[in-house]
Amino acid sequence: MKRLLILLGVGILLITGYYGYGVFRELRGAGPAFFSEPAGDIAALIEAGESPLTVPAGFTLEVFATDLPKARVMAFDARGDMWVTRTREGILSKLTVEDGRVVAQADVMTELNDPHGLAFDPDNPSRLYIALEQLVGYIDIDQEPLEITSLIDLPNGGNHRNHFTRTIEFGPDGKLYVAIGSSCNVCNEDDERRAKIYRMNTDGSEWEEYASGLRNTVFFDWSEVTGEMWGADMGRDQLGNDLPPDEINIIKPGKDYGWPICYGNNVHDTNFDKNQYIQDPCADKEPSLVDLPAHVAPLGFSFVPESTAWPEEYWYNALIAYHGSWNRYPPIGYKVERIKLSAVGEYLGSEPFIDGFLTTDQKAAYGRPAHLLVQPNGDVYVSDDHAGVIYRVTQGAAECYKDTICVSDVSVSEDVVVITGQTRGFWSFEGSFPVEITYADGSSQRYPALLQSEWMTEEYVEFVATVDIPAGKTVQGITLIKDNPSGLPEHDDSYTITL
Repeated sequence: MKRLLILLGVGILLITGYYGYGVFRELRGAGPAFFSEPAGDIAALIEAGESPLTVPAGFTLEVFATDLPKARVMAFDARGDMWVTRTREGILSKLTVEDGRVVAQADVMTELNDPHGLAFDPDNPSRLYIALEQLVGYIDIDQEPLEITSLIDLPNGGNHRNHFTRTIEFGPDGKLYVAIGSSCNVCNEDDERRAKIYRMNTDGSEWEEYASGLRNTVFFDWSEVTGEMWGADMGRDQLGNDLPPDEINIIKPGKDYGWPICYGNNVHDTNFDKNQYIQDPCADKEPSLVDLPAHVAPLGFSFVPESTAWPEEYWYNALIAYHGSWNRYPPIGYKVERIKLSAVGEYLGSEPFIDGFLTTDQKAAYGRPAHLLVQPNGDVYVSDDHAGVIYRVTQGAAECYKDTICVSDVSVSEDVVVITGQTRGFWSFEGSFPVEITYADGSSQRYPALLQSEWMTEEYVEFVATVDIPAGKTVQGITLIKDNPSGLPEHDDSYTITL
């Protein structure tokens, strides 16, 4: 009997250890997503010139709106005001915008069932379509009180509420497209409407399936080059750190993209699907166009338009918000990525567009980018549902010198000067370079500008210079000086900022 009890105890310990390790393996990288508050007040850090976020040279990031917990989808009305769904708060907010600045914000509808997708009718600017977890309807924004007229009922997010957000967009054909995610990590769905994209007329008629086998394509857009729909799909979990890939797909009518039995470039998921086949079950599925790193959790997806306000090298590229992993260690994502595409839509690679949401120790995040609005005037709006902030990225404001150093912002007050920008690593020595401040009385003094990350690189690195102005002094000029420890005159260089 004693031996039996010992064996039973050992068995329980082994089973507990096995499943305990599985839980640890899945959740040890979850801190930035679930188990921590934002690493700091990102809005305050940005306003103080201490932003952890970086953008490419020639672009500037600023805070557009704050105090918007769980902000997700944004849409501008014809008057230039922004409407924002705050999904997990059950709120629809309106931001009144004047001269590009938010002058008022109000929660115009509350107690909604997970509001997410927003889309204004191109033919009726006062009609705002909205997607809740279980319906698509519309609001007449010029009428009071605001009420939702329901058009289509949708399935719920499932027993575990895996994917309960519903996204809507108007296509080039004038129809409204509706994305519905799966109810599970991986399963055979009981409700055939899940893991698909549908489309319908603006009155809800002619509801039809457009594409299937899409586990959770939360956001999508249409290419200006080909007119085709592209979307970013989230792969399943519990296959380790590096599988399966998240995906970018060209979403074609009538095509099946493989979930739940296939992923990526038509790879059979034998971990889930144990059936035996004579032929490859993925052969007739639509493969991914781009395999993204596993677990980056792609959300906002938007093409950059052909516009003179945008650098030509960005035309036809896409921007995608990596919301960030919860079950990978080390964590991955937590940035906005630029997807480089040729003029005919060929994938050329990717690079960060906004980076720095994850802390350097990777234990917490300042924020998690969610939705993107890419504007023809060169602006990009990014919602952050972790920090409750909306950012705006603008361009053309940065002053650049010799493709070597760019100044994003200069803030001069009575007692302090804050200068932010980017420089290539070779402008500095051991992570800093001198800033010379000239005062109105003819005196001058040098202060250090500090690089914010690895400086042994020819790539651009963020820098910040914070200068305390002596009492009674007035700033007249600012010069950024290349650090030249060699003393050789051919390595001397400097750039004077226009105040």
